[in-house]
Amino acid sequence: MPKIDNKTFYSSAIEMYGITAKGVNWHSKESQNLRFEIILKMLPKEMSEYSVADAGCGFGDLYLYMQKKKRMPKEYIGIDALIDMYSIASERTGCEIVVADICKEELPSADFYICSGAMNVLNDFETHLFMQNCFNSCKVGFLFNVLYGDKESETYNYLTRAKIEKIATELGASEVIFKDDYMQDDVTVMFKKSL
Repeated sequence: MPKIDNKTFYSSAIEMYGITAKGVNWHSKESQNLRFEIILKMLPKEMSEYSVADAGCGFGDLYLYMQKKKRMPKEYIGIDALIDMYSIASERTGCEIVVADICKEELPSADFYICSGAMNVLNDFETHLFMQNCFNSCKVGFLFNVLYGDKESETYNYLTRAKIEKIATELGASEVIFKDDYMQDDVTVMFKKSL
């Protein structure tokens, strides 16, 4: 069982806050940007040589942030399960946006798969499926942030380091990189593939 209904969770936020960071259930634009900044620091300097798939792309904010920071990938593909997100992200980015259930459907191939926040409301089983599908669809690495720790919540999914490392081992990641010193209860992780 999902922790909550994703469609309702995001649709009600869009209705209440519009096309803003709060409209995709972030606390603030600042916390969203800080997470994006950590992601960019963990990616290679020369992003123009790599393609990126943004899993759970929402409004395409990661793409716009990369554009602002002049760290544009060779190709960007956004993926989201919600039609509302598809329409808005398509218009805002001008890029290819795919409507897909990331836990279940076949995904396009990309050098890097990135997920910022989209796994925070999945249950453990869905989180594993989401990570597996993204990792299997990337050529270089899967980079994601999640809520970090062993808190219990009826809405949000927290992962411990041990849980993340177990998933990385099961998926066959050649290296796992953790960054957890930028915000309380948050971690950014890279699962790397051996090239």
